[in-house]
Amino acid sequence: MSFIVDVVVDKFEPLRAEIIQMAQAGTASRERHDACLKAIPAFSAVEQIAPKFPAATRRANGRIVVFSWNAERLKYDMASRALVGAVGPDVVLLTEVDIGMARSGNRHTLKDLALPMGAGYVYALEFAELGLGDSREVEWHKGETNSYGYHGNAIVSAHPLYDPFIIRLDDGAYWFLDLDAADQRRIGFRNAIAARMGEGDAGIWCVAAHFENRATPEVRADQARRLIEVLNKKVGKRPVVIGGDFNTSALPTDPAELTRIFKDPSPFEPMFAVFREAGFEWQSSNLPEASCRTRPDGTPVGPFTKIDWFFTRGLEASDPATIPAIDADGQAISDHEALRVTLVNPRLK
Repeated sequence: MSFIVDVVVDKFEPLRAEIIQMAQAGTASRERHDACLKAIPAFSAVEQIAPKFPAATRRANGRIVVFSWNAERLKYDMASRALVGAVGPDVVLLTEVDIGMARSGNRHTLKDLALPMGAGYVYALEFAELGLGDSREVEWHKGETNSYGYHGNAIVSAHPLYDPFIIRLDDGAYWFLDLDAADQRRIGFRNAIAARMGEGDAGIWCVAAHFENRATPEVRADQARRLIEVLNKKVGKRPVVIGGDFNTSALPTDPAELTRIFKDPSPFEPMFAVFREAGFEWQSSNLPEASCRTRPDGTPVGPFTKIDWFFTRGLEASDPATIPAIDADGQAISDHEALRVTLVNPRLK
């Protein structure tokens, strides 16, 4: 069953060494995973920092610009700030954000992004990392240790974010029980984090979501059902924008075919039917083009399809864009491109 976390703290405590030892002792099992998860307080709270100087101005006609990006650890501080700053969004929806991981300099990468922009954030822990990361990162950072060991999803905005909560999207342990994931064993589960930007009925609910990649399209459809069930319970019919990495890897990689099925991708990924039946749309807030790229080390290898999306309900969407996730020298700073869309809340027109 999915559950909701709405306890707010201003700082997480790091992953304790005894939890790592407990997780690595004996045979990997769901019982061991769940015992470790319960012993980590950060899974039961949202980390929130308010903007230092909250933005008070609104764009004309109630418009907001939303930026969504799987930042792949958010490793590249200055280049990431430049990427976001060039768009100047009202709200940023992020997935794959590190706190205290050796692979990203043991930094609080979210603070490094948000605070210089005068923004605040909400952060949801998705995985407590038991090691240094994937096989590449294990080799690159051999001999180093993590100061916190956290990896999760976030919302960043210079506008105040109200009533944040986390939605658990699966039963967890995908990355703990699977022996093939031994180089990146983790405690945790896929989740989405939600918060309201704006007060009362004038507000828009913003959601950063990350669906499982080691799963079938049917599992992703079930994650969509869990997400929508909780959103309907918590926010009712209020305007919602969901952005994130949905790992829709079953979609075609051929650009012409992707364009052809863009109106209804549900035969490939049934989660689209789930979103449509719940009143969400994607055609006006996305472009039918691939959203991944190859990193400087030559991975991953294409061809790619579109796995990053916006879904909106109760909003008017326009001007969608896919933004290359590159630095000033043209080098990739993530294996995912960023997305941008302009939204209007009809109630404010």
